[in-house]
Amino acid sequence: MAIESIPYVELFTDEPVEARHYLAEHLGFRPFAAAGETSVALRNGPVVVVVTAPSRSGDPIERYLEAHGSGIADVAMSSTDVGGDRARAIAAGATPAGGTAVGGFGPVRHTLVAAHAEPLPPDRGWQPAGPAAGPGGSLAIRALDHVAVCLPGGTLQSTADFYGAALGLGRYSSEYIEVGTQAMDSVVVRSSSGGVTFTLIEPDETHTAGQIDEFLRNHGGAGVQHLAFLVEDIVTAVRRATAGGLPFLSTPDSYYEMLTSRLGHLAESIDDLRETNVLADRDEWGYLLQIFTRSPYPRRTLFFELIQRHDARGFGSANIKALYEAVERDRARDAARAR
Repeated sequence: MAIESIPYVELFTDEPVEARHYLAEHLGFRPFAAAGETSVALRNGPVVVVVTAPSRSGDPIERYLEAHGSGIADVAMSSTDVGGDRARAIAAGATPAGGTAVGGFGPVRHTLVAAHAEPLPPDRGWQPAGPAAGPGGSLAIRALDHVAVCLPGGTLQSTADFYGAALGLGRYSSEYIEVGTQAMDSVVVRSSSGGVTFTLIEPDETHTAGQIDEFLRNHGGAGVQHLAFLVEDIVTAVRRATAGGLPFLSTPDSYYEMLTSRLGHLAESIDDLRETNVLADRDEWGYLLQIFTRSPYPRRTLFFELIQRHDARGFGSANIKALYEAVERDRARDAARAR
């Protein structure tokens, strides 16, 4: 296998102006290419998000949006052998999805593009649009750290096996987590290059249904729950993003009361983490800091994470409980507003 990285992800939405504004104003992305009236590519450092809207009534993108809502439809992968990798993926059970693409989980496809090629979908005519620059003004993203994927219960192991056989993403770690009456199982798969990481999550159907089940219901099946962006200084990034109006999930003060005793010394002050609602976790290699945005989409089909790593290799599993509780508070608040 020759899979190396994720050159771009493509977001399908019926509100492209709002989606581009969110990425630009809140997450520091800048447009650098456009294809007709329907697709605009935005970049922050090495991360590219292509925002695509339907071109006409009844086209495949509109049908996608009716079934799944706004969300990530393509997680592209760069390869040093596009033809060979596509053939091997199809031989391992991947569905051909047109051009150099193959089907992945749910409606999400993977377009295979040549390594070091322009990080854009190859099936349309692209023209320069806006400043083709690196990091955005308010937030500098270093990498797409990982892609979190929600799967229907009972499909986790077969999906992890599929990604190993079809695209060479080997199993990196796994964990089972219980939060109150809810529970989830997860497997992390990663390319040998380290440039492609999927955190695969399924609900334990023997437990109470929760927010993963809600995502699956709202999205109409498996899909990308969130994208995690690696940053250098998360406290500063959150302060700037908050000042610009980006809403993050909140964390109760009680979370921070035992943080030092649980994790030991951190370079950042607990007061700064409390002020910005940033979560912290430690593994055997180091520690990480992370925070999650509220979903900007009506069906809650996608949100974003900022993550800073101090040598940690994990994904903040000890913070799953805090994330669950924050999302539950968010759901309760929205339900109260709807009444």
